[in-house]
Amino acid sequence: MTDLVFYEKPGCTGNRQQQVLLRSLGHRLEVRDLLSEPWTAEELRPFLADKAVPGWFNPRAPQVKSGAIDIHNLDASRALALLLAEPLLICRPLLQYGDIRQSGFGAGPVLNALQVPLDPEADLQSCPQTATGCG
Repeated sequence: MTDLVFYEKPGCTGNRQQQVLLRSLGHRLEVRDLLSEPWTAEELRPFLADKAVPGWFNPRAPQVKSGAIDIHNLDASRALALLLAEPLLICRPLLQYGDIRQSGFGAGPVLNALQVPLDPEADLQSCPQTATGCG
């Protein structure tokens, strides 16, 4: 069994489905609330390391969807400041396995290290019910 820290948005159906998959593979999860975590730049930045700045953001976050935040024209410093000010903007879940971190539930360092099989036909990153407020 694996101990994996899983930062979720409480009540997110997509995050719940991701947890079910990980548990079915024998991984033990320590689930934490992404939105209430007292993030600092030093703590959050390693989760985003493997992505371009637009990939740091949840594309379904209201401010991103509406165009109020243009994620394609932000430098890393400004983007990180926005994420720290409003964690709902963060591409989730955030995953930590030992010293390895990633954001989002797609191919990345944590899911690769855990050898999580990702079905290209199954979209486990998107919220299946946007009405539930997952994004």
